[in-house]
Amino acid sequence: MRLSALAPDYIRAIAPYQGGKPISELAREMGLNEADIVKLASNENPLGISPKAQMAIDDAVFDVARYPDGNSFALRAAVSQKFDVAHNQIVFGNGSNDILELAARAFLHAGCEAIYSQHAFAVYPLVTQAVGATGVVVPAKDYAHDLDGFLKAITPKTRLIFIANPNNPTGTLLNKDAMRAFIHAVPRHVLIVLDEAYDEYLSAEHKSEAISWLSEFDNLIISRTFSKAYGLAGLRIGFGLMHADVADMLNRVRQPFNVNSIAQAAAVASLADDDFVARSYALNKAGMAQITQGLTQLGLSYIPSFANFVSFKVTNAANVNQQLLKNGVIVRPVANYEMPDYLRVSIGLFSENARFLDVLKTILT
Repeated sequence: MRLSALAPDYIRAIAPYQGGKPISELAREMGLNEADIVKLASNENPLGISPKAQMAIDDAVFDVARYPDGNSFALRAAVSQKFDVAHNQIVFGNGSNDILELAARAFLHAGCEAIYSQHAFAVYPLVTQAVGATGVVVPAKDYAHDLDGFLKAITPKTRLIFIANPNNPTGTLLNKDAMRAFIHAVPRHVLIVLDEAYDEYLSAEHKSEAISWLSEFDNLIISRTFSKAYGLAGLRIGFGLMHADVADMLNRVRQPFNVNSIAQAAAVASLADDDFVARSYALNKAGMAQITQGLTQLGLSYIPSFANFVSFKVTNAANVNQQLLKNGVIVRPVANYEMPDYLRVSIGLFSENARFLDVLKTILT
């Protein structure tokens, strides 16, 4: 008997998460020089990290022989001040993925249901299935969340609803008034996990107001990350904001020392560098215009995006992706999101965006 047979059926049925192809892997596969490869696959910040974060990392390295602060005291204070929330409303995770998993571990079990949208982040079904709960997929509406469909899908078994705003991989954004009305309509026994990983890329007009709703909705969990606009993807650091009682449950299933000391120090420094976030926002805005104009000139349609990526439609997407890889350009296939005719490209530096568009034009002509 294979030992894998000892695992529950719902574990063996999980399709492992596939991240964006690393530069080093493509270099090995294609015999390319790593320095010549452009990676626009994982929604990373092309500016790297804040100079203040770099200095904090340099200092924190000298203390890595000691365990990190398991309660993240300094980071907790910084998040509390930045977002005007109480210390006991904050939970820190090894990336915001950890927050999603903690919510599932704390509130889902066999016989429960979690709702999420078609074309939504792949981690939602993963964390749901990993605890033996049942995922309920609501068909998307123009590649966006159908909030009315979510309400109709709620049953007595529903415990969690996952919503990404903006959504990954489609980049669509839900109206703030519609979102607030939806949360108000959801029964209080159902927790709503609002994943706002890309909020820093939103304009002032579209910026989320959900944190101010926490005092009104005790069934709201807001997930944020340092992996995108703050550039700390490799350090794996994120946080959740929620009612203190809910935070207490997530902390009960959270692993000790789940956030390392270097990540904590870098996150504290990143929160203090508004100029870096502003530069990242400006670069993304200009890069989005550059790429979408280029796609239009190539006669390709795309889903208007509010994040730092855009999904575009192309004939024979799998073949186009392979041709891009052969030419040292990494984008993200999204066939696993039921979007087989689309590829997702992250916004990079001007030169990286231009390289992507030039290679894509060569492939298509």
